Amino acid sequence: MATRALMIQGTGSNVGKSMLVAGLARAFTRRGLKVAPFKSQNMSNNAAVTPEGGEIGRAQALQARAAGREPHVDMNPVLLKPETDTGAQLIVQGKRRGTQAAGSFMRDKTGLMEAALDSYYRLAADVDLVLIEGAGSPAETNLRNGDIANMGFACAVQAPVVLVGDIHRGGVIAQIVGTQAVLEPQDLDRVVGFAVNRFRGDISLFDAGRDDIAQRTGWPALGVIPWFWEAWKLPAEDMMDIASRKGGACKIVVPQLERMANFDDLDPLAAEPEVSIEIIPPGKALPGDADLVLIPGSKSTIGDLAYLRAQGWDIDILAHHRRGGHVIGLCGGYQMLGQTIDDPEGVDGRPGKVAGLGLLDVETVMAGEKRVTLTQASSVAGDLPVSGYEIHMGRTSGPDCDRAWLRIGDRLEGAASADGRVLGSYLHGLFASDGFRANFLSGLGYASDSAYDAGVEDTLDALADHLEQHMDLDQLLALSARVPTRP
Repeated sequence: MATRALMIQGTGSNVGKSMLVAGLARAFTRRGLKVAPFKSQNMSNNAAVTPEGGEIGRAQALQARAAGREPHVDMNPVLLKPETDTGAQLIVQGKRRGTQAAGSFMRDKTGLMEAALDSYYRLAADVDLVLIEGAGSPAETNLRNGDIANMGFACAVQAPVVLVGDIHRGGVIAQIVGTQAVLEPQDLDRVVGFAVNRFRGDISLFDAGRDDIAQRTGWPALGVIPWFWEAWKLPAEDMMDIASRKGGACKIVVPQLERMANFDDLDPLAAEPEVSIEIIPPGKALPGDADLVLIPGSKSTIGDLAYLRAQGWDIDILAHHRRGGHVIGLCGGYQMLGQTIDDPEGVDGRPGKVAGLGLLDVETVMAGEKRVTLTQASSVAGDLPVSGYEIHMGRTSGPDCDRAWLRIGDRLEGAASADGRVLGSYLHGLFASDGFRANFLSGLGYASDSAYDAGVEDTLDALADHLEQHMDLDQLLALSARVPTRP
């Protein structure tokens, strides 16, 4: 069977495109097809590390998992990681190319379509079906010129497009009909149908609405998909999609940093029945009854440390520690916990040296190459296996590193305070290791016997079942198009 392709585009951001691609990837893989996910351009600070040491969007890593494949940089050749309101780090085929201002990126995308096509054709050569995810919405007509994420890419590879609207946010008829109204003829030619996502209640109540969209657009309806209630069990790409639930016996509080990055550390903790993850937005104090304050990674450590102080969270964290509470900082959060952060070359923003929170007797110097690697480690106490990844710039050293609590080969990693209540490490993803997570939570006084990875696999299967029931997958496969050969 020749390679086929199908593109899922949305009427806006966060309509569920990533999850639909993951579910379809699992469903078609279970049918015996070799499937690969692809997203030409993504914007996210929640990156995943591939086995070859590259960075891609975490949603594509989950989709790869759903398809039973290792994540690869070709699945997301262009990744933008926002560093400021007007600039982002540009990752091309897994490697950092530099930082670009938003205006500069919009004016000059030299080589990015070529890189996207190169990755796409290479990926397509080895599979039966490529599931392509769009970004944002094709209705953003001001972005159509030079577009590599939606219709620009669909036209370049002649991929058929399914347009997905989100009924949960309201106005889904206008979402879909309005998108058709602003698309150019060549883009309209790519659309083969529409679907409505995130319906709550009796689906039959929307039959008339579904039929109205079909009549107004001339596009066939490919499914009305009910709300998937187990979505919170899957790794989140957006920090606000993390299950922030109250009422668990163990309360973990996370300050919502402005440039929070690689916050997938929270997913396995959020899946714990006894754990409550509370992400605290700006303008609110950190609760005083937390068992643990977790300071996550950051795309701009010095900038986010200033932001943390502007919210008064530094005072809350120090008070939490004085009351006997536990604190852990991961990557950028680890750097913030030290005495100083020195950035003489401005690799993290403006050159300068700032005081940290002072809860760990360590100092950080921002220098050297960016370290991006999958990592196998073990805990110093108990020799428990830990799988994770490193994605950071900077070196941290000082007396508290003598109490490192992780071992990576012959190298010790991390730091701990003398009382053991403050921990820091550059290792992301460590809580996905069940034995280590259970041991960590036991130190807070709570028991865990859950299996995180098995839960993710079960949820992907449930998502595939959900889409098998509410979409016509045979019709979707029939609508997919043969991939043209590499020019």
